[in-house]
Amino acid sequence: MDTDHIIDLLPNYIDDMLSKTQKNTVEVHLKTCALCTKEFEEYKSLFKRFTEEKMVQPSPNLGINFQKMLANEKENGVKVVAIDNAKNKNGNWFYSSIKVAASIALLIAAFVGGRYFQSEASQEDLASIENESLELKQTTMISLMENQSASKRIQGVQFIEEFEKPDEAIVKALANRMLNDENTNVRLIAAEALSKFSNSELVKLAFIEALETEKDPSVQIAIIQNLVKTQEKKAVKSMQKLLEQEDTQPFIKEEINQILSEII
Repeated sequence: MDTDHIIDLLPNYIDDMLSKTQKNTVEVHLKTCALCTKEFEEYKSLFKRFTEEKMVQPSPNLGINFQKMLANEKENGVKVVAIDNAKNKNGNWFYSSIKVAASIALLIAAFVGGRYFQSEASQEDLASIENESLELKQTTMISLMENQSASKRIQGVQFIEEFEKPDEAIVKALANRMLNDENTNVRLIAAEALSKFSNSELVKLAFIEALETEKDPSVQIAIIQNLVKTQEKKAVKSMQKLLEQEDTQPFIKEEINQILSEII
């Protein structure tokens, strides 16, 4: 895509298939770029004509009439002759007219059938595009979370909002940020993102593991609260360890003492 223009994004923008960030980029760019604005208007006009195009519906009697004409053709045993020579050979346009009508019927049937199969193909294409879009979002999210910049990694974690049902690869990537990221804010935001999927066994185990290694009190509190919300009894042992450790902040110990009874 041209770095100075957003023309390649316009079809997906019109179809509302872009991420929030991409949509914002397109809308900001259109306010200042006459070329892209002109392309945008032309795309809209073209898409509008497509959506307004009406499906041609043949008459219910068309098939019946066609079958009758075909039967007459068979009974009379008329040979096929070129239309421009029919009048010269026998002066009779009747059978030529039948051939024209039959040709028109076949053309209409082919057109309607083509539109039907085109519709089926369009549904398959749409599903394929949606799958490609999800794969692109997943690649973007994971790539951002592995960026050297902490702000980019935070942006990557927050990209979880684009997924209604993230797959295991995304959940594992979030858990990895919570467990291993060097930046406290990234770990905290990753814990908050994972809290939306706290019923997942994978997420519960990640919270328990993080509770045994995390040293920042703000992240510890977020993890403890999520484990309490899920009533995860496997976390009791890890919480008791925190109570025994001298470097555990007093308010963390107080929090644990208050909620342990809710889990046990």
